[in-house]
Amino acid sequence: MYVGRDMTELSMMSKTDWQHEELAFFHRSLQQMVPYLNVEGQTIHREIIKEIERRGGLKRNEADYTHGTEVTFD
Repeated sequence: MYVGRDMTELSMMSKTDWQHEELAFFHRSLQQMVPYLNVEGQTIHREIIKEIERRGGLKRNEADYTHGTEVTFD
């Protein structure tokens, strides 16, 4: 379960200031609603995707005994 800042707070910040978990959560949420998003929602989703790509994707560089290689938001 995602516990973090909501979209109201995040929308007032640059995507570069978002945490990896926030990008992953809102990307997945918006991805599931793509057919129903208006132009503004599509723009926000596109900006999130660009920031994820700028950071090199949602993979962690290496795994350890407490974390896998995927960024999780559960």
